[in-house]
Amino acid sequence: MLRYLTILLCVFLLASCMPSPYYQKNHTVPGNAWDLGFKPGFKVAITDTGVFYTVYFLIRHTEAYPYSNLWLRVHSTQPGDTIPEVSRIEIPLAAPSGQWLGRGMGGIWEHRMILTGRQDKSLFAKPGTYELSLEQDMRVNPLPEVLQVGLRVEKGEKRTGISQPDNP
Repeated sequence: MLRYLTILLCVFLLASCMPSPYYQKNHTVPGNAWDLGFKPGFKVAITDTGVFYTVYFLIRHTEAYPYSNLWLRVHSTQPGDTIPEVSRIEIPLAAPSGQWLGRGMGGIWEHRMILTGRQDKSLFAKPGTYELSLEQDMRVNPLPEVLQVGLRVEKGEKRTGISQPDNP
């Protein structure tokens, strides 16, 4: 019970320090062990293509997580497409010294790592619903001590020099 209250407190404290997201969703990892078969999905509805977006991967784990990184497969499907594009990304979670890179409290660590942002000019370039899913791609299965994984999308500055469709 104390462990769950600590997690809840961390969520409230961390949420109060960040700007409001355009979209954010977290999935609780069953049994705190991320199995290869658990592929949390996200549906992001984009209506404003006149701004840049930044996409973050969110993870909460205990300090007993045994690795300094996480390999992740991100499956993304654009509106109108049926076949997802798959990207393999390494997420660093600790410095070479072993110090966790995220924010921690009471043995729980939270990381918010950029997956893609302004440098990806094609990201959310057309309106519609984008579907994304996350898959752990480590050599161990299940991946222990992972509590939650999620996705956060923040709206950024206006795109310049790009023609925009008329909004009715």
